[in-house]
Amino acid sequence: MLTSLALIFLVGLAAAALCQLLHIPRILGMLAVGVALGPHALNLLDASILSISGDLRQMALVIILLKAGLSLNPDDLKKVGRPAVLMAFVPASCEILAFILFAPALLGVSRAEAAVMGAVIGAVSPAVVVPRMVQLMESGWGTKKSVPQLILAGASCDDVYVIVLFTAFVSMAQGGEVSAASLLEIPVSVVLGVLLGAAAGWAIGWFFETAFAKRRYVRNSTKTVVVLGLAFSCLAIETALKGTVPVSGLLAVVSMACVLKRKSVSFVSRRLSEKFGKLWIAAELLLFVLVGAAVDIRYTVSAGAAAIFMLVISLMLRSLGVAVCTLRTPLSAKERLFCCIAYLPKATVQAAIGSVPLSLGLPCGQIVLSVAVLAILITAPLGAFGMDLTYQRLLTKESGEKSA
Repeated sequence: MLTSLALIFLVGLAAAALCQLLHIPRILGMLAVGVALGPHALNLLDASILSISGDLRQMALVIILLKAGLSLNPDDLKKVGRPAVLMAFVPASCEILAFILFAPALLGVSRAEAAVMGAVIGAVSPAVVVPRMVQLMESGWGTKKSVPQLILAGASCDDVYVIVLFTAFVSMAQGGEVSAASLLEIPVSVVLGVLLGAAAGWAIGWFFETAFAKRRYVRNSTKTVVVLGLAFSCLAIETALKGTVPVSGLLAVVSMACVLKRKSVSFVSRRLSEKFGKLWIAAELLLFVLVGAAVDIRYTVSAGAAAIFMLVISLMLRSLGVAVCTLRTPLSAKERLFCCIAYLPKATVQAAIGSVPLSLGLPCGQIVLSVAVLAILITAPLGAFGMDLTYQRLLTKESGEKSA
């Protein structure tokens, strides 16, 4: 395992640095290294690390979500309002609808199987989007109209919505029924996740505040470990209650960080944000290299042009959904275009659930995985590259902020 970690960190970092030197998104280098080192290519990664890659990817996501929550200003979220709520489900619904309408003819699957495929592909990747939105918030790009906050808030709920629908559609494809109760899990999961995180954030904020008032100083590194431990506990609670009470652990993590920022002394949240930013350097490598390792290039070849055409159609409908969400808002046409670009990338959810239909023995399993792999390879670099190249042209910079 240690050799595998050395390869992930050293080769992944070198590839990311090379991409940065060539003015290419770092994610491309990390994904390429993952594909090359993974079991479907050179097979240089130990089976022990591949067996826990899902947990490692989730840990990395927690770190960047904590960083995002500590960077979010609740007042900005209030300003965003309605569009953020719509962005949580309208674009994904449009993309799923595209698969239901067109995938049966293009890919030869049933309507139920097309719905499963749409749910796998429909989620935006927080691992690609969140770091960039945090960077934009810190440097002041688009913050006057809360564009990064809008995208960040919507993307945080988008995954929850899609994963719940995926579970329902898989049941339908297996011959089961989708009940109203199963769809009710979506808002319940969101609300309980926010409440759980808010309670945890208030408790840890109170603890830090009390220690500060009594001059019992807690080192920032210790605070980081405590916050990280509580974040992992939120995910553990989600797992423990699975099948009984739906709770979104990832939303709880973001909510906890937001409340902690509100509750703590300003410099405490700022220093914690800096600490998680440093942790993200290593977590980013683990996340994207291991996502790349999950990609099997053979499925890409087998998917063919029809799958690529299907992805193009679905992304067009997804972008239409984003445009609808941003209607009657103060956003300019350029800012709305940036929102569409930011909602393109897919990686984490597709890598996590793309193989589930195949493992369950569904007839569509092979083609679902093929399209999921293609979605990662096409949209992750497309979205990352698009955001990196266009934010200075499409967004306005808040005066007084440091340049990105």
